[in-house]
Amino acid sequence: MIIAIGIVYGDIGTSPLYVMNAIINDAKSPANISPAYVIGSISLIFWTLMIITTFKYVVLAMNADNHGEGGIFSLYALVRKNARWLIIPALVGGAAILADGTLTPAVTVTSAVEGLKTQNLGIDQQTVLLVTTAILIVVFLAQYFGTAAIGKLLGPVMVLWFTFLAVFGILNIFNYPGILQALSPLKAIETLFSPTNKSGIFILGSVFLATTGAEALYSDMGHVGRGNIRFTWPFVYLALTLNYLGQGAWIITNVHTASFAKHFTSLNPFYGMLPTSWVMVGTIIATLAAVIASQALITGSFTLVSEAMGLKLLPRLIVKHPGKTRSQIYIPTINWMLCTITIGIVWFFGSSASMEAAYGLAITVTMLMTTLLLGAYLKDQKGLQFAIPVVIFFGVIELIFFTASMVKFVRGGYVTLLIMLAILYVMWNWYFGNKARERYDQESEYIEITKYRDQLEALSHDDTIPTYATNLIYMTKMHDGYRIKRNVMYSILDKDPKRAQVYWFVSVNETNVPYESNYTIDMMGTDNMVNVQLYLGFKKNQHVSAYLHQIVDNLLKQGVLQNQIPKYTTEKNRKIGNFKFVIVKEKPNDLMNNSDISAWDRHMIRQRIYLQNITVSPIRWFGLEFSDVVQEISPLFIYKNVDNYLVQRKIVNRPDSKFHQ
Repeated sequence: MIIAIGIVYGDIGTSPLYVMNAIINDAKSPANISPAYVIGSISLIFWTLMIITTFKYVVLAMNADNHGEGGIFSLYALVRKNARWLIIPALVGGAAILADGTLTPAVTVTSAVEGLKTQNLGIDQQTVLLVTTAILIVVFLAQYFGTAAIGKLLGPVMVLWFTFLAVFGILNIFNYPGILQALSPLKAIETLFSPTNKSGIFILGSVFLATTGAEALYSDMGHVGRGNIRFTWPFVYLALTLNYLGQGAWIITNVHTASFAKHFTSLNPFYGMLPTSWVMVGTIIATLAAVIASQALITGSFTLVSEAMGLKLLPRLIVKHPGKTRSQIYIPTINWMLCTITIGIVWFFGSSASMEAAYGLAITVTMLMTTLLLGAYLKDQKGLQFAIPVVIFFGVIELIFFTASMVKFVRGGYVTLLIMLAILYVMWNWYFGNKARERYDQESEYIEITKYRDQLEALSHDDTIPTYATNLIYMTKMHDGYRIKRNVMYSILDKDPKRAQVYWFVSVNETNVPYESNYTIDMMGTDNMVNVQLYLGFKKNQHVSAYLHQIVDNLLKQGVLQNQIPKYTTEKNRKIGNFKFVIVKEKPNDLMNNSDISAWDRHMIRQRIYLQNITVSPIRWFGLEFSDVVQEISPLFIYKNVDNYLVQRKIVNRPDSKFHQ
């Protein structure tokens, strides 16, 4: 539970740093801040946390886990069989939460560090940005060591943070007990339609900031477990509520002071309600909590990306497991992309107030998409009579929040939406590029390898062709019925026949057991063709060459393979011949201009292959950096309707011509 508090509550737990600040800015002027306005605003916050975070996510969504993992992609994996169109909310929602993850660390850390400006230390905003940048770089560097270590380190600090929030909230509530009226839902409704609320419904754009961390909380479920989140949420919810009530009480008792009016545009009620001697302590603890807020989004992003790769929604990236559990992962590429974009946002906006104006728009999109997917899940589990009311209830509320947040677009919300569209573009091309490929050549792209046994046997013994390798290895997936991609046999037989003593077809299968390393062998009725299925735990390195050396050694000892003793070698008593790996990379070819393939599908296929070629190379993925590797380019469609391109124009037979056609 300590780790849960340290990992998943950073985002939602630091909302007191900026939510009330945004709400008083919505009032436009101190003259518009009445007790009714403050009480109603806090009531809106309290019931938003109750309805969205508690009911939707903690109570309902967390029941929809995929082998313990949460998040929008996990939810999609549970319901994708129901309808094809569900891929749309999955892609849009996933892109939106990944985009929002770049703004959350920026706004939380900047808000916390800005507390230094209240200490008469001569610190200006430029210094705040430099300190914020340094902190963020340290946070992203720390990901290498794993979330368990970070959770154990910062969990106790986060418990201290929530205790700090509750204690100073209670102390300020005593100054204005009437603030407790905010617990009534009637106060929230009254404020939405009250003339004292100068922002009208758009105040919900600021209120929504209090619950933006709910989606990240769901995504992080796999890191700490559903039970730990459910046990700790009441404590977190109570602390947040008490602090918001305390900030409201402080605003009501100080709104008419000269200091409040003088510093209205830069005032932060969180620091304002603290006794002067406690402001520096509050700043330090708030900064540590902001680090945890960044952590919640980063770990959630890792989980989402890992799930997206498993669902073939994103290209393959290197995934590392710094902890001892499968769910605790580290993706270097995503980590440093998030770092670069987040720091760019810090300097682009320049202050937490500017970031708050843009914050939360993208996450409203994610929540709407999650509601649609949750409805599909509840339809399976509970039936339509339960699913439809749930979707309507949460959907209407989130549509209202989305509408209220649209005003943020011109204030900077366009930044996260542009990031969201960029991520969506990659995911869209990868997913639908795969689907486009599957629509063409489904049958002719794969062949039954056993039909070529005689040719490969003859090729192995054909002395007229120089030996290409003793062991020729293709990293390729072997499907049922001994079917492999046609381009593998094309490489062996058609592109200068490759003579080898043994032909290896190797598939790597990742398992859920951390350090598993097993394999199966199928000789396919020959002594020179081997189907190898490697089963490697998620903590095992994919050093395929090392594994194959062990397998060859075992098969030689068992007499399954023929002798491979090399004629020339520097190694005494060497019994294994050389290895050569062939990596076949597909490239779009002229046959893609076939009229049977639509222009849109051609575009999607080209984009998909381009993404495949710029992400992690198979050489690095399979640990072949120090092996003998040949990379070949293969046409995407080898025999796709070739006859369509042979058009008979005219046969000319002129007897007086030197040449006859």
